[in-house]
Amino acid sequence: MRFSAISGKEIVNLNDGSRLGIIGDSDLLIDEKTGKIMALLIPEERGFFSFLSSSSLMEIPWQAIKKIGSDMIIIEAEDEGNRKHFL
Repeated sequence: MRFSAISGKEIVNLNDGSRLGIIGDSDLLIDEKTGKIMALLIPEERGFFSFLSSSSLMEIPWQAIKKIGSDMIIIEAEDEGNRKHFL
């Protein structure tokens, strides 16, 4: 599957039904040695001038993805303890 095939899909958390973002706005964390996708990095705060301020990213392990459907990606994310990265 190509990234372009999933780029417009919405990311939804199975545990609480929350919408986390659109895959096209997210980044992928890739293992340089194996080329495998390790995690999705989803921006948490978005605003009109978000490019001027630092924002945090939620890291969702690739194993947390449960289903890739026609219009959304279902993940099983734990609490907000997944926040690890800051830009």
